[in-house]
Amino acid sequence: MSRKKLTVLDLQEMKERGDRVVWVTAYDFITAQLAEQAGIDMLLVGDSLGMCIYGYDGTIPVTMDQCIYHCEAVRRAARNTFVIGDMPFGSYQISTEAAIANAVRFHKEAHVDAVKLEGGARVADVVRGIANSGMLVMGHIGLTPQSSNALGGFKAQGRTAETAMAVIEDARIVYEAGAFSILIEAVPPEVTQIIRDDLPIPVYSIGAGIHADGQLMIVSDLVGHFQAFTPKFVKRYGNVAGEITKSFESYIKDVKKGAFPGDEHTYRMIDGELPRLIHELKK
Repeated sequence: MSRKKLTVLDLQEMKERGDRVVWVTAYDFITAQLAEQAGIDMLLVGDSLGMCIYGYDGTIPVTMDQCIYHCEAVRRAARNTFVIGDMPFGSYQISTEAAIANAVRFHKEAHVDAVKLEGGARVADVVRGIANSGMLVMGHIGLTPQSSNALGGFKAQGRTAETAMAVIEDARIVYEAGAFSILIEAVPPEVTQIIRDDLPIPVYSIGAGIHADGQLMIVSDLVGHFQAFTPKFVKRYGNVAGEITKSFESYIKDVKKGAFPGDEHTYRMIDGELPRLIHELKK
């Protein structure tokens, strides 16, 4: 069923009327297609594809080319969904000019609607540069996986008064730099509520509680596909890994005992000439 793709104005209006935005990550055509059919509001082609698709230990190895490649697949499947491209490590840390060039790549090659990048005060100039170039940029604060080493690992942020104030200040700085929205990851819900009420732009949560203008989940966590670990903030809505494993086991069993393929899975001769041809070949 065709639908109108959300715009930045729609997202802003949804915040103002209290209509929560629902979004997930997607990395491939089929997942994006199913998400759009289900009515998902936004899709993030996240650098989490490093772990969910390529089996990396984290997001650091992910390249621009990989992100562009997966964004292209998602856009082909979800033409009527707001798509965000995640800027990988190294694509915006070197200089503002390089960041703008890479954001342009996302738009020209993959036709995204916006880009997302991690960091607070330290990336304010980059956010400002991309926004001033006429592109939508989303901030990402709190737990920022690309900086997990500097944070001491994949740990929740803003759990003391001092660190909570630092997260709140990051949000304000990113907003003032020109971000159209902010994603907050792994902070207490009280901190998220303060930021949501403080800023006029949409504030979204991934593991940051109910007090946000919308929720993001990693699709591999949501459907039970990713098996390595499950973050505290994940709610599994399916067991895709279990179903796939059972399908493989049933397939193996059928082939081993000769139950597959059956007659219903094979093609028949339509002219009845095969016996004659075999006879001729044996001469």
